[in-house]
Amino acid sequence: MTGEPASTGEPASTAPVATAPMTITCPDCEELSFRLRPCRCTEGGDRFLVDEADRDLAGRREAYRECEVCRGAGTVATECVRCHRRGRRRAQLVLTVANADTGAVASAQVVPGALDPRPDPSGRWVVELTPRVRELAATVGAAVTPEPLTLRLPRAWRPDLPEARRYELEALAIVAEDRDPWRVLIGRSTAPPAPDPDARLARLCHVAQLLLLDLVVEARREYGTLGWDVRYEVPGGPVPAKTRAWAARLPAALAATDVAEALDGLGARGLTAPAHRLAPPGPALGAGPATGWFAVPAVDADQIERRVLADCVDRLSGAELPGAQAIWRDGRWWHTSLRPGDPIETLVEQPTGQIVRRERVPLRRGAEPPAPGWLGEPIPSRPCPDCRPGSRLRTCSCLAGRAAPDPACADCGGAGMRTSSLPCPTCGGSHRLHQAVVVTMTDLRHRVLHLTWRAGTAEVAPLVATHPGGQPVVRLPQRYRLGSWAAVLGVRPEELTEADGGHEIGPDLRDGHVTLPWRGADPVGEYVRSAGRGLPAARLLVVADPPEVPPLAELVRLVLGLDLALLVSVCDLRRNAGDPVRLDGVRWSVDLLPRDAEPERPDAPHCPGVAAAVAYFLEYLDGALAGTVPAEPEHAVPVPAAPAAPLGVDPVPALERLAARHAGQTVTVWFARNRCAVRVTGGDGGVRPLAEAVDLPAALRALGLPENLGLPEER
Repeated sequence: MTGEPASTGEPASTAPVATAPMTITCPDCEELSFRLRPCRCTEGGDRFLVDEADRDLAGRREAYRECEVCRGAGTVATECVRCHRRGRRRAQLVLTVANADTGAVASAQVVPGALDPRPDPSGRWVVELTPRVRELAATVGAAVTPEPLTLRLPRAWRPDLPEARRYELEALAIVAEDRDPWRVLIGRSTAPPAPDPDARLARLCHVAQLLLLDLVVEARREYGTLGWDVRYEVPGGPVPAKTRAWAARLPAALAATDVAEALDGLGARGLTAPAHRLAPPGPALGAGPATGWFAVPAVDADQIERRVLADCVDRLSGAELPGAQAIWRDGRWWHTSLRPGDPIETLVEQPTGQIVRRERVPLRRGAEPPAPGWLGEPIPSRPCPDCRPGSRLRTCSCLAGRAAPDPACADCGGAGMRTSSLPCPTCGGSHRLHQAVVVTMTDLRHRVLHLTWRAGTAEVAPLVATHPGGQPVVRLPQRYRLGSWAAVLGVRPEELTEADGGHEIGPDLRDGHVTLPWRGADPVGEYVRSAGRGLPAARLLVVADPPEVPPLAELVRLVLGLDLALLVSVCDLRRNAGDPVRLDGVRWSVDLLPRDAEPERPDAPHCPGVAAAVAYFLEYLDGALAGTVPAEPEHAVPVPAAPAAPLGVDPVPALERLAARHAGQTVTVWFARNRCAVRVTGGDGGVRPLAEAVDLPAALRALGLPENLGLPEER
């Protein structure tokens, strides 16, 4: 062991901890930085063909003598992921609670010598850390709900042991929880109201009717227990092989499932569903939530839960079934059980050179509900020419622009087909190309419109550009430009996103640009093929609902309270407007870095607006916080603390003005404690400093901008 244990366990400190933490030899690799593990080939033994049901996952069988990984040795050396090949581990956990409304931050560190062990009913000594988190939350006035966190000391720990031995055992208990050494909870001064299950379910039903989708409430049995999942599906698709059923009760599943979560993964679930045109039975735009076919009757989540649970048991034999579903379709609930289907056998090649035979039993619905009344005529399709169903074969790139494959191609060897684990870039993995795409655009409240684009439609598409390779770029009429419909839904074109995943709608779809493979090709057909790649049932769902995010100034205050650095980047590309082969608009990005890290050349901003950049930052905040933890075990995790502070200057107006002044270049502002650096990155990649001061107002003065630019109105 190295380092000194802390002498106090106070929940908050006034400055980041700078003393070296206690480190111990990694108990997983014993300071070797690598581990010897059984090779995967030992799971199947010395056999070429292995049945998956007969595999020994504990790896106790003999090795495969022809193994391509271990060469028959039976063991492989792998890096120790727990110590990141350093051989030593840091015996320190930090608990932090921050109030986003005030900027106050309080932290406590968990280190040997600063614990308060108590015996549990079994007689084992444990340290309850949840009360510490509650104390921190009370200190900063944040309403948070901490997950239960208990530190279990080794059985050899006793309070009468020598101090050095106690610290050693306590360090072992701490490093056992060091996968997440910095636990950060961010809350508000007032806790948001708990979602009402009935209201949440009614909201999901309403959006299902807007988008003309099925809402599926499912209970599925896995490992002997039932888990709940709530999701959207397109009609006619199979029961998904995998489910997100983790909640033990339907109310818990509804509390964790908003509209975006229910839509997530819709493309994968509906990739093989039959495609149809839509025939909405009511007004397509402007219908209110309480009128017409959008009306949703009162729903009772408890009643739905009880009915689904009842359907999980066979009524004749009393046997347990794999699960059951309640499907909201055509304004009513349809109930069905889930039953085993016909087994499907597949052969999977392993890196060891062995072949594993797998048998999967898919689930099917016991009774399919009637087809919805809004399904129109089927959309024809043709097989994808660039992939083979049931295999990983894809058309090789050496065929691009050639009549025959290149005999010297390193990827296909002249065969014209190559293997790839990625989805086919032509069809997105559906193995078919639809002749039409149905576009649904909505604000997720009460406005919705449906468009149908059909290949072969004669349209006037003037030439607007030519790619360097000679491929022409044409522009389709206004009804093919999603950006032209944005104003109808009350948003800007750059605020349109895909429903599944929330990704930005690309500039081609926004502006109606399509690249033709050759002059004279069908522009609408190429547009449909490009837009329909990987869509569920040939349906493109577009959401016109900008994210509700806190102002950037609040984010800056929070990051400074956590004693980290925030890098805000913006690039003004509006001069590229109208150029279909270049990115346009104003692009933003927000990144989190350690406070002492030096700003490097930033990546090109990728979000279409500041709200989208903040939403992206918050979505991946947990991973960004983990990335700021010092990698070296000799360096302590900081223990930040900060008092409540007013909001500072809003950097958005200043950055917009600076970006316009340096059009085509990336302007960045580096926010850290007592430091604000403004820089610009040119087209050649060189970074040029513009100003550096203690805060943004001082930097604005140095740049000749008004000091109060961006101050809150109440000031």
